[in-house]
Amino acid sequence: MAWFKKTKDLKTDRKVKIPEGLWVKCDSCKEVVYKKEIERNLKVCPKCNYHFRISARERLRLLVDEGSFIELDAEIKSGDPLHFKDAVSYKDRLKENENKSGLKEAVISGDALIKGHPVSVVVMDFFFMGGSMGSVVGEKISRIAERVNEKKQPLIIVSSSGGARMQEGIFSLMQMAKVAAAIGRLKDNGVLYISILCDPTFGGVTASFAMLGDIIIAEPKSLIGFAGPRVIEQTIKQPLPEDFQRADFLLEHGLLDIVVDRKSLKETVAKLIELLS
Repeated sequence: MAWFKKTKDLKTDRKVKIPEGLWVKCDSCKEVVYKKEIERNLKVCPKCNYHFRISARERLRLLVDEGSFIELDAEIKSGDPLHFKDAVSYKDRLKENENKSGLKEAVISGDALIKGHPVSVVVMDFFFMGGSMGSVVGEKISRIAERVNEKKQPLIIVSSSGGARMQEGIFSLMQMAKVAAAIGRLKDNGVLYISILCDPTFGGVTASFAMLGDIIIAEPKSLIGFAGPRVIEQTIKQPLPEDFQRADFLLEHGLLDIVVDRKSLKETVAKLIELLS
C-alpha cells in the first residue's frame, strides 16, 4: 500500500565531521588515543608506555627548572662547504628545516638548573634534519664541553639522532673524533657527564659522545644502535632477537646503566648529580 512507502525525506544522509588532529595512533601498540590525553601524559602512550618523540624545546621544559635555561652559541649556523645538492640544495634544506622546527640547528646548548643544581645542557632535536650531526652540532657540543671543564659543573647531553649528516661528508664524520676528545678531557678532570638516549639514537652519534657518559640513561623502548636492525639482519643473514636494539634489551645486555620513564627523568638526573658530582 502506498502509505507504507518510505519517502526520500526520511533518509538521513548527514555525516558527522570529526575535526582532524583530535586522535593519535601510537607507533608501538597501534591504539588510537585522544591527543590531549597523550599531551597530559607528557607525550607518553597511556596504553603501552611508548614515549613519543618530542622537540628540544619540549625536552628542556621537562628536564630543567623553569626559567633557568640560558642558551649559548645560538647564533652559529651551518654553511655549505661541499655545495651539496640532492633533490634540493643543502642551503634550501637547512632553510626548510629551520622554518619547520623553529631552530637554527639540530641542537640547543646552554646553562641551566636541575632541581637547583647548576648544569650545562645539550639537547638534540630529531625534527631538524633527523637530528643529524654536522659541523655546527659538533662545534656546539665541543664548546660547551670546554666551558664545563672550566666551571667543573655536570654536563647533560640528550641525544636523538639518525647519525652523521651526509650533506657535509667528511666534515660531519670529523665531528665524532672532535667531540669524543672534548668529552675525554672531562673524564680526565673528574667532571660528571650524563648521557640521555632517546628514540632514535644512531650512527655517528652513538659511535661517539652518546655512549661515552659516566652514566648512560635511556627512555623506555628507545631504538639505539649504530646501523639499523634491517641492515644488520641483511648482513649477518640471521633473524634478530625480539626488541633488538630497544632500550630494555640493551639494558639487559649491559650497554645502558638505567632506563627511566620521562616523568621520572628530572628527578633521577638530580639524584645522580647529588650522588656523583
